[in-house]
Order: sequence, then structure tokens, then C-alpha cells
Amino acid sequence: MNNAFRDPQSLLIVGGTSDIALATARLLVRRRARRVVLAARPSEALTRAADGLRGLGAAVETVAFEATAVGDHEKTFGEVFAEGDIDVVLVACGVLGTNALDPVKAAEIASVTYVGAMSATLACANALREQGHGTLVVLSSVAAERPRRANFVYASAKAGLDSFAQGLSDVLHGSGVQVLVVRPGFVHTKMTKGLPPAPFASTPDAVAVAIHAGLRSQAGTIWVPGVLRLVMAVLRRLPRAIFRRLPG
Repeated sequence: MNNAFRDPQSLLIVGGTSDIALATARLLVRRRARRVVLAARPSEALTRAADGLRGLGAAVETVAFEATAVGDHEKTFGEVFAEGDIDVVLVACGVLGTNALDPVKAAEIASVTYVGAMSATLACANALREQGHGTLVVLSSVAAERPRRANFVYASAKAGLDSFAQGLSDVLHGSGVQVLVVRPGFVHTKMTKGLPPAPFASTPDAVAVAIHAGLRSQAGTIWVPGVLRLVMAVLRRLPRAIFRRLPG
């Protein structure tokens, strides 16, 4: 259960090597979270992430997780919850990929960023509903608001996940389970390394601070930085002929 300051004491990260998710984990551990479960493909990066959180004082477990192995998700996360309640689940699995008009590559992006994330979110939502409390944090993107040429495959997958999470929030209303949808803009991470930064670019630590604030306020949706809410309100209404002329 959350402590007296509404800070979670246990955290499950789906996509346990995500820069944003790990920045959030570090912040929550400093705020007295004591149990952290990192679900990801076994790798040196996962081992380093776990060791880093242990160095901050958390009890850290790692769980083998493959986003595309949707048939395993209920079992995988059921075993995590069987070891004790989870206050916050942060779903942060996704791949950026490229915009090549390649059906196979596009399907690979969608299978992780939408299908896999959706399946994992549902498995965790059912477990949270059974325990009667907790928050699902779903990492979306401002790209979901209106896909642009530069990332339309990734953006369409995030749009599907965002819409799904909003609907899931309505389904879970009254169950004791909250859903927080996070829509960051361009974030300087290993996934975006080498890409030209977009306006209002932020860092994993900045997103983590916003997520922590959203958890405390029990927000439903947050934008990082907040000004992007206004920016996207304008871009959503641009005529397509003008929108197409914007830089990719």
C-alpha cells in the first residue's frame, strides 16, 4: 500500500530497461519504495538496472518478459503479484523503429508497442483489480495525438495504446485501480539517440518528476512538459494541407 505521503512502496516496471521507467524507479525508491520488479528480456542492461536500484536500497527482482509472447503474460505477472501486492505498474515497452514502408517492420513495431503493451497492461490490470488497489501508469506519447510523417508507424501504435488505456480507465472506475496515461514529447533517451530533438524536449528525470506528481494527484492524463497540451490542441486542428508541410 502507498505510505502516508501517497508514495508507492512497491513498483513493477514492464519494460524494465526503459530510461524513463528507470528514472521513475530511482525517484520512487528515494521516496521510500522498497520493492521493485523489473520485467524485461534478460540482458546486461537489465542486470545493471537492477544493481543500480539495489544500490539505492531497494529489494529488486528481475523477471523474464517478452512483449510479443502474449500467451505468457498472465502467468508471468500473476507470479509477480503472488509474491506480494504491487502499488504501481509502469508499462513502458515499445520500439521506435523506422518509417520504411515495410509491412514486416511495421508489424514488429506494432506488435511490441501496441499489442504487447496492451496484453501486459490487461494482465496487470486484472491482478490489480483482484488485490483491490493500485495504479497503472501507461507510457504513451504526444505522437499519439496526431501521427506525423517522421514516426507515423510508431505514433499509430501509441495512438492505439493511448485509446486503449483511456477506455480501460473507464472500465476500472470504482474498482480501486487508477490509470495514469503519460504523454511525453521528445525525450533524450537511448531510443532517441542520434535523432534531432524536437521543440520542448525533456529528459527521463523530468518525466519521472511529472509521473510522481501525477501519482500523488491521482491524475488521469499528464503531458510532459505541460505546454504540449496546448501545442497539440493547435496541431490537432490544423488543416491537413498545412500539417503535411510541417517538418517531418
